[in-house]
Amino acid sequence: MKGRVLVAKVGLDGHDRGAKVVARALKEAGFEVIYTGLHKTPKEVADIALEEDVDLIGVSILSGAHGTLIPKLIEEMKKRKIEDKPVVVGGIIPDEDFDFLKSYGVKAIFIPGTPLKEIIETVEKLVKEYREKKEI
Repeated sequence: MKGRVLVAKVGLDGHDRGAKVVARALKEAGFEVIYTGLHKTPKEVADIALEEDVDLIGVSILSGAHGTLIPKLIEEMKKRKIEDKPVVVGGIIPDEDFDFLKSYGVKAIFIPGTPLKEIIETVEKLVKEYREKKEI
């Protein structure tokens, strides 16, 4: 197993086909994948990440609420002292919001059309870096 990855759908966004495609691709690439299902709050996602001891959190947002929900997720992660876990975001994210999300610690942003191979390679790199830091 290459690592444990949480794929989360935060907020009221009801479109999860892309998240399911990414989750399946990560599973086929050797990751253990935990999928939250729809309509999770940032608190619920942070709780699941802590309980499942994941190596990375992937959040799918298509609703445009990333500017509110991602900072709330990071805040909830800090409360649980798991803010060192890498967070990646996928979905409809305007270019002008990339710097904002990265200022909160988001490690990678994937927009529609990003090749699955690129997503898998990025997740592999981030999980490897996270696990190496954890061992120190």
